[in-house]
Amino acid sequence: MDYLREIESKRAHDPRGFGHDKKKITCVCVPGPIIVGAGPSGLAVAACLKEKGVPSVVFERSECIASLWQLKTYDRLRLHLPKSFCELPLMPFPDTFPTYPSKQLFIQYLEDYAEKFDIRPVFNRAVVSAEYDGVLGLWRLRTKGTEEEKEEEEAEYVCRWLIVATGENAEAVAPRIEGAEEFFGQIIHTSSYKSGEGFAGKKVLVIGCGNSGMEVCLDLCNHNAFPSLVVRDKVHVLPQDILGKSTFGLAMLLLKWFPMRLVDGFLLAVSRLLLGDTAQFGLRRPKVGPLELKNFAGKSPVLDMGTLSKIKSGDVKICPGIKRIKRYTVEFENGKEENFDAIVLATGYKSNVSSWLKENEMFSEKDGLPKKPFPNGWKGEYGLYAAGFTRRGLFGASMDAKRIAEDIERCWVGAER
Repeated sequence: MDYLREIESKRAHDPRGFGHDKKKITCVCVPGPIIVGAGPSGLAVAACLKEKGVPSVVFERSECIASLWQLKTYDRLRLHLPKSFCELPLMPFPDTFPTYPSKQLFIQYLEDYAEKFDIRPVFNRAVVSAEYDGVLGLWRLRTKGTEEEKEEEEAEYVCRWLIVATGENAEAVAPRIEGAEEFFGQIIHTSSYKSGEGFAGKKVLVIGCGNSGMEVCLDLCNHNAFPSLVVRDKVHVLPQDILGKSTFGLAMLLLKWFPMRLVDGFLLAVSRLLLGDTAQFGLRRPKVGPLELKNFAGKSPVLDMGTLSKIKSGDVKICPGIKRIKRYTVEFENGKEENFDAIVLATGYKSNVSSWLKENEMFSEKDGLPKKPFPNGWKGEYGLYAAGFTRRGLFGASMDAKRIAEDIERCWVGAER
């Protein structure tokens, strides 16, 4: 292609002006798109591009695909939504899979997906920085090896299209809590939590009342631990199924015929009927309905998998916000203190895009998410794309992948001609 010849010409005349500094760095020209991240979103884009005859290169900082699922999730995890809403483009889940596949089955599905479309990511390769070169009209990516023996191995890649697929959950969020460094017990994030097996007989404080925090509490109960859950904010708790049908699937169906607020009203009425008044157990609901809250704030409702019954029975204790942590105790905002053996931070994850992508038009520097709301946040300028930042899980990632592949195909076919 012409732009590849242009790169070589520039390098020949000024070898340190492009892709080089005081130490020698390898420069690689990539004719197709570069995808950063080999999670479900990155795999979906690579597969859709391959179907259209567009080759791509996938960089993954870890040693495997779907590293969040394989390395940083607890053992009992299952898809919270039915598999029909979580399948990637061009390959449905096997009929033998249950409605809510386990973590192990989902990983198997992703590995089979990568094999089917011959997706071979470059593992242990982190993107340190990426910026658009206006002179060349190309993206320049500085990368670094993440294996011990390759930590100093750096390389620069150039490409016409850059697809950011590192996702909304790239880095664990661990809030600063006064006195945490004094605590004599174990403090871990859910990214390091595997099961409650090692916590039997212990008092464990779980901080964060989202889906992960609620499910970790249930897992701890099932392993004979004594969990307490910190609930600071209001939260919607919905049954995972309503009359044998997925709550999410039912909501999506109703939204085709009724306005969001009416559907929210229906979900809340049914939830009160099936779950009771959650406020009396310390789980107050927001004034805004669950779908509306998810739509404008990105905050997902909790789909109850059995934790609520443990809260009702007293097996899981609800606690207010934390004032400070001491050596053996936790002091809460209401002035009460209680001893704990361990603390689990179910405080979520965040995007890391703003730490390596040098642009401020498409992605917000504050939270590393696209500035434009769904469904318009998938495309930026100069061949920049985002996959999997819709706050709609795997369903949104699949939509992104299809759009990106179609858009790049038009440019690819034109360039080939």
